[in-house]
Amino acid sequence: MNAPLPDVPEVRVVGLPQLTQGFDLVERLDLSMHLKVHGPLEPMSGERLAQLAENISLRGRGGAGFPFAQKLRAVAKAAIRRGVRPVVVINASEDEPACRKDTVMVNRAPHLILDGALLAAEALGARTLIVAVTRNSTEISIRAALAERGLSDRRGQQLRARVQRNPERMVSGEASAIIRAINGGPALPPGRRERAAESGVAGAPTLLSNAETFAQLAVAARIGARRYGHTGLENEPGTVMLTVSGAVARPMVIEVPTGVPMRYVLQLAGAPPVPQGVLTGGYHGNWIDAAATHEAVISRESLANVGGALGAGAILPIGQETCPLGEAQRVANWLAAETAGQCGPCKLGLPAAAGGLSDVINGGGPAALEALREVTQAVKGRGACKHPDGSARFFSSTLSAFTDDLAAHVLHGGCGRETVGVLPLPGPGGQEAEESIPSGEKLAVDWTLCQGHGICAEIVPELIRMGADGYPSVAEAAVPMHLRGRAQRGVRRCPALALRIEQAPAPRGSKPALPPGGDRKALGSGQG
Repeated sequence: MNAPLPDVPEVRVVGLPQLTQGFDLVERLDLSMHLKVHGPLEPMSGERLAQLAENISLRGRGGAGFPFAQKLRAVAKAAIRRGVRPVVVINASEDEPACRKDTVMVNRAPHLILDGALLAAEALGARTLIVAVTRNSTEISIRAALAERGLSDRRGQQLRARVQRNPERMVSGEASAIIRAINGGPALPPGRRERAAESGVAGAPTLLSNAETFAQLAVAARIGARRYGHTGLENEPGTVMLTVSGAVARPMVIEVPTGVPMRYVLQLAGAPPVPQGVLTGGYHGNWIDAAATHEAVISRESLANVGGALGAGAILPIGQETCPLGEAQRVANWLAAETAGQCGPCKLGLPAAAGGLSDVINGGGPAALEALREVTQAVKGRGACKHPDGSARFFSSTLSAFTDDLAAHVLHGGCGRETVGVLPLPGPGGQEAEESIPSGEKLAVDWTLCQGHGICAEIVPELIRMGADGYPSVAEAAVPMHLRGRAQRGVRRCPALALRIEQAPAPRGSKPALPPGGDRKALGSGQG
């Protein structure tokens, strides 16, 4: 079985580096090294920036591929019409087990991402910048980068910047889930379709885009559209960041110009010469066969033409030695477990589809296959978010790509191959297995005041649960950095003023663990 991908795998580049420039010099480009490598960046007006994005055909690199210029203009128009300041949000969540290209960028070149976001914020007149992350490594790196620039969330600053830490779940990386979490709700899609450009963070027009997208914008702003267009294809210029894993000798993140043959990228990572199939775009993407792999080049259009998808930039080949349906079954089980549990197609449909695929693999025959196709079709277009549609796409693509293997299972009870487990999935415990960054504070209850209202347990259930006696049970562990905001809100909302936040005692001989620029003040008390 393959181990989960590390946060920062090996990084390679084909041709001249743009996003990965300087990676050969240092492990992480701090602000000083970033400026030495990339040079200063001049601000631009909103329309000039939108024109630049349009000239280089910049689309979102998080999977949806929405034109950045169109999004930028929509936010500007809404902000002017309503007379409010917009908000800029960097989506650096990357919650898919097969994706690491944004995590690599945040860990190794955080200032290139911030350059693009700050360029957009200045052009829009935004006064708030928020970076959404899900991993310790990305939180530490981006907090350090903000501190290096003197940016914080303190009042009185021209631009307030902060980090939003969310759980590492597939549904938590969707734009609506990020905005909902920033607004104080759970990191789950709200179930209703709202345009962030009209009403996002605190109801303000919000420009939310993927980390790589902002980094690409910063590169183009420095070198200009004409020079940017000299790399890659004419209709999709520039480079693309890819995560290549699965049946490869060396899982890696690669920066490649568009137009590079897919087979060359796979060769660099040590994939089988004739893969049984290649999953493109990640676990919400599409499978392509070996013939399509030799035909395709790295571009959104080329991959779509052969039935694939660029998506979130994940490429996962599997070899001839494994059962492809078995590999898909492992992913299907994970997709079903990632449901937000808010709508029937996701909560019921995805587990049913995963179970249906298991029935097909285990000799259920034509009836099991027909049932699987029916439930997959029923899921499409009916979910409260994009997770059911993306998962249904994965199921449908699996059934279309591996017809010979499917026939062997349906007609003969199996293909005779074991499932090797080459597609990366989270390890045991997933995100919970990773120790959270401590804040140096802990929750405490004044039992002479507590009346057992239970509001605190609803706001921060990770730290407080209601006991059998009807009173809260408070975890002894320190409040992690990503739960500070909700812990503070629990303190403020306590009707009896019984909940407070105290400094947690540091382990003997240690110093308080705070990220660079961290605020050492307590969050407050119930009376505050």
